[in-house]
Amino acid sequence: MTKTTKTTKNENATQTTDLTTDGHAHHDAAGGITLVIGGTGKTGRKVAEELTAQGRPVRVGSRRGEPAFDWNDPTTWLPALEGVDRVYVTYYPDLAFPGAAVQVTAFAEVAVAAGARRLVLLSGRGEEAARTSEEGLKATGADWTIVRSSWFNQNFDESFFLDSVRAGEIVLPTADAVEAFVDTGDVADVVVAALTDDRHVGKTYELSGPRLMGFEDVAAELSKVTGREIAYAPIPMEDYRAVLRENGLPEEFAELFTLILDGRNAHLVNGVEEVLGRPPRDFSDFAREAAATGVWDVRAV
Repeated sequence: MTKTTKTTKNENATQTTDLTTDGHAHHDAAGGITLVIGGTGKTGRKVAEELTAQGRPVRVGSRRGEPAFDWNDPTTWLPALEGVDRVYVTYYPDLAFPGAAVQVTAFAEVAVAAGARRLVLLSGRGEEAARTSEEGLKATGADWTIVRSSWFNQNFDESFFLDSVRAGEIVLPTADAVEAFVDTGDVADVVVAALTDDRHVGKTYELSGPRLMGFEDVAAELSKVTGREIAYAPIPMEDYRAVLRENGLPEEFAELFTLILDGRNAHLVNGVEEVLGRPPRDFSDFAREAAATGVWDVRAV
């Protein structure tokens, strides 16, 4: 079977449609609304922006959205799903947290019953506890895609570690372990492809950046682009749990560091290249561009 490629462009959208010789299109036309849960978050914001640029109607799913969406209030789910035919599913705080699978599965069932056939779930690489959520979503009969992501580059400039970078010391229970940090822009591009191209239905993709980095490497990169010393200070896990408690944060966040400490994700994967046909963005590029915004300037504290 041969393929031809038809590209249409206008000021609002750029869409590439692969047509097989039997006339079947792989790329969906813009149809109903796409609900982007967590549409103001790291990946959701970029997914919403990309879909909007393609001329696709988007609804942001958040507590402040219209209508509001709240994972802990199932009465908000159906109003948010009205007119929706596909959903980007992100769960806060994390799929590995207790109770996540029950809520994600229940929501997926409601979504499919309401007419949302295409569900794309953001999951985590190596998170065994997240697999229950993945399987629950699949069992609904939806046209599903699972996107398992490594840790985000943007954890250092949008949340989590931002204050530490500004303070000049990244204090974490990660010892000398390594991680293949991935850029949220790459994650968003993969998600948009999964939402709009039916070739990704029934697929699970694992995403990473182009290299493994220890937190000392991260600190060195950030020191270089900020022009000041940013150190990495490893601490015992129990001490980190105490820090979480003191700051009113769930201790379960500490469990996520086991994904780095035990080495299960200490290898690269090719999901970005597989879906997008290009290499993933490097941490150095992210750090240089983020530094140019002034986000790590100590005067911004």
